[in-house]
Amino acid sequence: MKKFLLSTVLLAVLVGVCAFDAEAKPLKVYILVGQSNMQGHAKTTTFDYMALDPVTAPILKEMRNADGSPLVCDKVWISSVEGPKQGKLTAEYGASARGPKIGPEFTFGIYMQKIVNEPILIIKTAWGGKSLHTDFRSPSGGAFEFSESQLETHKKKGRDIAKVKSDKIKATGHYYRLMMEHVKSVLKDPKKVCPAYDPKQGYELAGFVWFQGWNDMCDRGTYPNRDKPGGYDMYSKLMAHFIRDVRKDLSAPKLPFVIGVMGVGGVRDKPEYFRQAMAAPAALPEFKGNVTAVMTEKYWDPVLGELADRWGKVKNKSRALSKDKSLTKAQRKAALDKFKAETYTPAEMALKEKGASNAGYHYLGSAKILAQIGKAFAEAIGEMK
Repeated sequence: MKKFLLSTVLLAVLVGVCAFDAEAKPLKVYILVGQSNMQGHAKTTTFDYMALDPVTAPILKEMRNADGSPLVCDKVWISSVEGPKQGKLTAEYGASARGPKIGPEFTFGIYMQKIVNEPILIIKTAWGGKSLHTDFRSPSGGAFEFSESQLETHKKKGRDIAKVKSDKIKATGHYYRLMMEHVKSVLKDPKKVCPAYDPKQGYELAGFVWFQGWNDMCDRGTYPNRDKPGGYDMYSKLMAHFIRDVRKDLSAPKLPFVIGVMGVGGVRDKPEYFRQAMAAPAALPEFKGNVTAVMTEKYWDPVLGELADRWGKVKNKSRALSKDKSLTKAQRKAALDKFKAETYTPAEMALKEKGASNAGYHYLGSAKILAQIGKAFAEAIGEMK
């Protein structure tokens, strides 16, 4: 009987060990890269606005604890180059100025972890005001080439052309290199960020999200035909080079890659050539099944956007009044208050203050918009796995 019991115990132990080994998996690592909208400018004060929409109310519940405080994820860790900051994912990894803020990383982490049902690590590298044509230009993109019109503009401004070219060489690819430096630094010892990391199991690069575009979209010098079909073709080519180089430098030839296509202003009736150029690499045969484009225009809030647009009129009125020296300070304030009352009803002003915390080019600093975008990024990677 004792021998039987001992054998049973040993068998149970062996089964348990085998089960543990079978369940142990490499830590899944996701890399988030871009400029200011990947940084994220949605203040946590805009969370409550999400509860007003039945589409985003369930997302808000995932972002908060029962007492209404922001969730601290038990199974999601993050290392952000801004700060730098690292630890369990929560609502404080957006842009550092005047925070706390979130970017797409918050809901990306929440929903990505649900999809894989495992602990995950996010590595985030994002800097505001950066271009793909220069700052993030990857090695295969080659050297930046000035157009004749660009050089002529520099000459007219009295600039030293040799120095202009030298400075551009130094700037080209600088943030691509910083991105790689941070990613590789974290991957050298993931346990410093993620205590759940088991060196015996290692890690798996499971997804890359790119969310950038504003600086390229607005650069008429680099894209002189931006208002015409094909005017942003160079962006598409550089994006394809970027994907190839990232995969090569990280030794991850099939790394799932999401392109977050700029969608400020929402869906438009007229052709959006830049958005088309951003999404184009996802259609290349070589990237079939492992590169996808997420159209963030779908998550724009038109009501909030219209309310925010009116604020531009208020700011213009304020500037005009400040230049009117015939008025006293009290008179200028009274005139501005009157204009605000004519521009917004009290309910509209309250709604704007509740839902927006930044400018339109930062997706209104709206948690409602960025939370949906982060969730969409996670789901896009989940669909590619």
